[in-house]
Amino acid sequence: MGYGLFGGLMMILFSVILIALVVIAVRWWMEQSPGKRSSALEILQERLAKGEIDAKEYAERKKALES
Repeated sequence: MGYGLFGGLMMILFSVILIALVVIAVRWWMEQSPGKRSSALEILQERLAKGEIDAKEYAERKKALES
């Protein structure tokens, strides 16, 4: 009887913390999945598409990666 409102608030707070921890753990796990990582050649192609490197530099780096 003495814990009425306090006990209810603590139960809600505990539930919110537990749910937040689960969400954080799932997000971390998804970021660690190996399928999300790009290969070096894919990164090189993206850099060419963005204009960060020119075609000559792309060809040189692609040749180095393939050898």
